[in-house]
Amino acid sequence: MNDNSPSRTKSLLFAKRIVHLSQYLCDEKKEYVLSKQLLRSGTSIGANLAEAQYGSSRKDFLNKTYIALKECAETLYWLELLYSCDYLTQAEYASMFHDCEELRKILASITRTMRNSD
Repeated sequence: MNDNSPSRTKSLLFAKRIVHLSQYLCDEKKEYVLSKQLLRSGTSIGANLAEAQYGSSRKDFLNKTYIALKECAETLYWLELLYSCDYLTQAEYASMFHDCEELRKILASITRTMRNSD
């Protein structure tokens, strides 16, 4: 995976959105606990992909990419919880969910392709 791969680019843009959303939740909604969980999982996606890029082996690359996929799933959970607790509007939730789900599909495809090629 190179620095300009779609997954790397999308994960970085998504992480920036997560940082801004977390800041908004803290400043405007006074929500600190769930927003911290969202911040950790949402920014971890790109961090794991960055690690995967320099994996020591194909297996290491696959493991880091799979961890990124799991972080993506966790982020979807926190977004859903924040929405169901009325911390996010429908529009905010739908936009963030769409971006995260797009990332999840890319990562699922990468991990599935790599597992099937072994």
